[in-house]
Amino acid sequence: MENSCETKASCMQKMIQKLKVSIPEIIGLTIGAAGGFMYYKTVGCSTGTCPITSNPWISTIWGGLIGYLFGGMFNKKNKTK
Repeated sequence: MENSCETKASCMQKMIQKLKVSIPEIIGLTIGAAGGFMYYKTVGCSTGTCPITSNPWISTIWGGLIGYLFGGMFNKKNKTK
């Protein structure tokens, strides 16, 4: 069983290792969400009919999603044989 942890320290070490691998996605998500919200605040939609930019929650989520996908492009993949 590769996924099981023998001790609490080994579980923490595995979790930290997974977080280190996900750092580009986390950074992209954060920057994208902030960018989506800033786009809503600065550009927005004056009529309220724009499906993405008329709602701060939706524009923040879309920005975070795009940032997450963009950050994932810089993640190195492990090649297995």
